[in-house]
Formats: sequence, C-alpha cells, structure tokens
Amino acid sequence: MIRFTLALLAAVLPATTAQAQTSDTRWPERPIRFIVPFTPGSSSDTVARLVGQKLGERLGQQLVVENRVGGGGAIGTEQVARAEADGYTLGLANTSTHAVAVSTAALNYDPAKDFAPVSMLGSSPFVLALYPGVPVSTVAELIALAKSKPRTLNYASAGPATLAHLSGALFEKMAGIALTHVPYRGTAQSTLDLLEGRVEMQFGTIPPTLSHIRAGKLRALAVTGATRNPTLPDVPTIAESGLAGYECSLWQAMVAPAGTSPVIIARLNREVTAILNDGEVRAAFAKHGVEPEPGSPEALGARIRDDVKKWREVITSAGIKEP
Repeated sequence: MIRFTLALLAAVLPATTAQAQTSDTRWPERPIRFIVPFTPGSSSDTVARLVGQKLGERLGQQLVVENRVGGGGAIGTEQVARAEADGYTLGLANTSTHAVAVSTAALNYDPAKDFAPVSMLGSSPFVLALYPGVPVSTVAELIALAKSKPRTLNYASAGPATLAHLSGALFEKMAGIALTHVPYRGTAQSTLDLLEGRVEMQFGTIPPTLSHIRAGKLRALAVTGATRNPTLPDVPTIAESGLAGYECSLWQAMVAPAGTSPVIIARLNREVTAILNDGEVRAAFAKHGVEPEPGSPEALGARIRDDVKKWREVITSAGIKEP
C-alpha cells in the first residue's frame, strides 16, 4: 500500500509541476492590476503609471493602476500582501511603505516576508534648500553655524515622520548638531514660508523648489542622494560635502505577493529593466525629479532590509513617533 501511494505521488507531482510551469510561461492571459497605495498625481502614482503603461504594452495585456489610499500607504500595501500570488496583482512599494512605516506604525504586513521583490524603479533625492539670508554657502558652514547656535536654526519638511523629516534627523545625527523641525503638509506649503524667511531651510522634493532655486530666490546647498542629480548637476551631495555615507532618497519599486512564481518575477524584471532603459521613459522620469534605477529582485530585497535597519536606528535615536 505504501509503495502504491509513493508511486502515485511520484506520478502526480511531476505532472502538477509541469502544469504550473506551463501556466507560468503562458502568463499573462488576462489583465493585471497594479496597486498604488497613494493618491492619483502623487510622485509614486506618476512613476507607476509611466511604467505600467509601457509594461502592459510589452506583456500584451492591460495593466490597470488601482489607487488604494489610506493609512499612509499601509492599506493598499496590505492588499498586495494578501492578494493571490498568481502574477495578476502587483504593487508599488516605496521607502515609506517598506522601510520607514515598520518603525513608526503598527502594520498588518511584513515588508520583507510578505512580498516578492520585482525591481527597483527609481529614486528621488531631496534638496537641502536655504533662505538666502542664512549666511552660509556650504554644508560645512551650515554645520558650523548650527553648532554655534544649537536648536536656533529651523528646518521644514513635508510632515512629521515623513522621509523628508527623517532626512533632516539623519543630517542632525551624522553632523552632531541640533536643529528645530517644523512640519508642514507638503513641500509646496513649506516652500512658501521658506521664500519669506519664516524658516531657514528645508529638506524638500526638487520639482516644487527648482524654479525658485534657478531664480536665485532659494539657495540649493546639497542634494540628499548617493550621487548628484541631473536636474541640479552643479549641486553637490551631502556625502561629498563632508558627511561621508549620508544618503536619503525616496525610492519607488515594484513588488508582488510572496510566493509569486520565480518565472513570472524574472519576466517582469526583464521587462521593467528594458522600460527603465528606454530614452522616452528616462526623459519622463527626469521631469519629475526621478532617476531610473533598474536592478535585480535580489538587490531590491537587500535594499529593503538595509533601509529598515537604517531608518529604525534614526527613528529610535531621534525619538520620532507616529504622526
């Protein structure tokens, strides 16, 4: 009886495996939904729609972007984690949903265990912009001024516990200075007060401040990415300005539910890589201050794990709480 059962299993399992592999190679056979946990028109939504349109064309199936908003991105992200791992649900992940939120909020998903990384899409650094009346022209001079006047310099961000806030907290930690954080509801709002000198500096996204920087109404001291940004090629990074190892970027990535077939993940990664190397897509990204970053699923998985650790340490040391 036991021999019969084992023989039956031996016959069935290869057939089942072969059927699954055949199904994977035929994928996709129907439309795919791409869940974006942020509002239409946001930077994450823009990146998702640019990539989604091209990906649908390359796969020969419609890719439908669904905005599932709420909980700072947690609601839509959880829906991706709980979706069937059949290749017909994808998700837009970013630094907030997969690296920061785990240390600032109670989540119903695990950023590392509940998702299959597909590919990094791109990243957007912040720009450290100053009111021209602040008497410094380099990061070193800003640090010296801050050390001479602890907590008298204010910096604005897009809100408490946002990545812009954390970029300032990381700057304080690495420079050994104490600044005063002034949270706003977005970079556009904080920029108005920065232009009037009601705050001395801000860590903000590049697009809303670019015209003011070019007009000389704001002084761009440095960008927060690992490399210089093509939009502001003459502005150094904070790392090259004296704080070696400093990096803070809002990255966007594509993920799928954990357990999604490696065959499907590999196909998606190949197609996304081709899309991110397309000149038209790169130009569209540049208009929104996003630098394309194609890479392997393994590299994205490692980035998530590293950033969870990095931002947890910053959040803990700065005593930052959920807003």
